[in-house]
Amino acid sequence: MKVLALGGSGGMGRFAVESSMDFENVSKITVADINAEAAIAFAESMNEKVTGIGLDVTNIDALKEQMQQADVVINTVGPFFKYGPPILEASLDSGCDYLDINDDWEPTLEMLQFHEKAESNSKTAILGMGASPGLTNMLGAAAIGELDAVETLYTGWTMDGATPEEESSQSGVNAAMVHAVQQMTGTVRIHNDGKSKMVKPLKEIEVDFPGFGKFKPRIFGHPEAITFPHHFKTIRNSINLAHGSGFGVLKWIMRLVDWKIISVERAAGIVQNLSSSIREDLEKQGIDSRLNLKNTNLSEPPPLYALAIGLKDGEKASCGTMFNSSELISMGEATGIPLACGLKLLVDGKILKKGVFAPEGVIDPNNFFKELDNISNLLDTNGSEMISIFRSWM
Repeated sequence: MKVLALGGSGGMGRFAVESSMDFENVSKITVADINAEAAIAFAESMNEKVTGIGLDVTNIDALKEQMQQADVVINTVGPFFKYGPPILEASLDSGCDYLDINDDWEPTLEMLQFHEKAESNSKTAILGMGASPGLTNMLGAAAIGELDAVETLYTGWTMDGATPEEESSQSGVNAAMVHAVQQMTGTVRIHNDGKSKMVKPLKEIEVDFPGFGKFKPRIFGHPEAITFPHHFKTIRNSINLAHGSGFGVLKWIMRLVDWKIISVERAAGIVQNLSSSIREDLEKQGIDSRLNLKNTNLSEPPPLYALAIGLKDGEKASCGTMFNSSELISMGEATGIPLACGLKLLVDGKILKKGVFAPEGVIDPNNFFKELDNISNLLDTNGSEMISIFRSWM
């Protein structure tokens, strides 16, 4: 199959392309970026399947022209509240399957409305196949599978180490930083007591995680909070959470945005500079600022996790899942490699449903973790299982 990788030379997309170029069922990857020089240079550093072109995704005619030469589109162009819906629609109009790393809840609602169009065109679109959402969705699906019935689903992760990739085709304020500010200001959507609800972000929520005990992460706007109840109708409460050491400063920056003292873009620039400064300080201390997906200190929250609460054998029970990896990885790797994994399952014919889905609605978590293990040695599990499962009843 021929793949069009939008933003494929960016901080996230480059890892998806590098992981996908040796797939047996991928014959060609076209890396498209508004920075043509960066796209071509990156493509030339890959194998013979990969070529690079300049492309402005806001030029819909030029975008569709490239899509009509592809079978699958992988989209890493952010921010998704701006680019997600029109690119998905163009993909479906052009007869392409579609995967992205959309991490904005607002366009997720809009993009899920394309389900019937995708279904009628016999196309599959998967939204949010990155780290969060993506890895978190697969962890959540695995946790749900352990219970007989699920009422509450939490996904969560640490903000520590969440710094932009240093190597990217993008200049200026990083789209991920703009996204973060958007999801920590104003109001965000969660699922509470069986209904959608708009709430202020950064409020503390107490979580009781089997094996870890209780901790208090904060509400962070994200698609997982709306896609889990979309795909699992019994879920009455669904919230995405974040924790980390820098929320004291972040809360004040977000207040300045809410009070309209500074713009979202200005706040994103400040957060980006703070993140880079923290990374530099850690490196000077000899500490690696990349993510460690395994937490061996059970007195602290897991770095990336899901928690399902419901019933097991008629009794109230909970199940938490997290990665069992000893490796340190970058945000680009944690986002781009799961996207490649989703692509692999799709081109190999292991995803058969047609329509628009979040990962938990269309991907078997066991298949996903198996492919993730096969694609890369990135998540070195030292011979153990890919994920750790913590059950309240054991």
